Amino acid sequence: MATNESSGPANVDISQINVGQGEGYDKKCIFCKVANNEMGTELLHVDEEVSCFRDIKPGAPHHYLVVPTRHVGNCKSLSKEHVSLEKMVEIGMEILQKNSVLDLSDVRFGFHWPPFCSVSHLHLHVLAPASQMGFMSRLFYRPNSYWFVTADQLIQQLNSKGETN
Repeated sequence: MATNESSGPANVDISQINVGQGEGYDKKCIFCKVANNEMGTELLHVDEEVSCFRDIKPGAPHHYLVVPTRHVGNCKSLSKEHVSLEKMVEIGMEILQKNSVLDLSDVRFGFHWPPFCSVSHLHLHVLAPASQMGFMSRLFYRPNSYWFVTADQLIQQLNSKGETN
């Protein structure tokens, strides 16, 4: 696994990982472009399955997005063939720890339900510390609401349907 060991950009050969414009790539999707290092966005983690970068509109002092490297629509269209949600959460935790977030009980991990997704590419929001989120962020990322589901809740729902890997 090629990952970054510091808080700087990932030191990997993206040409060995990117999907390019073939299978699993949506040329209109901004997150496909970011994950394939086409936008100049600092990638905090990248490997064959997932990429991580900072959210451009942070809802907390630490707000990262973990996305599948290949295009996956949204959490409503997920199946076990797409991506491991557990791996996405694991990478989110690693990025928080690399960025000196020590209180892992004060974090929020989750996904927006359609139609409340601003980008139609599966993305895990990783926010910390949750206790420092402003009023609008607490509303926008409210756990298990009609518009936002925690990663644990989504994994549990998919497991109950036999859909995760």
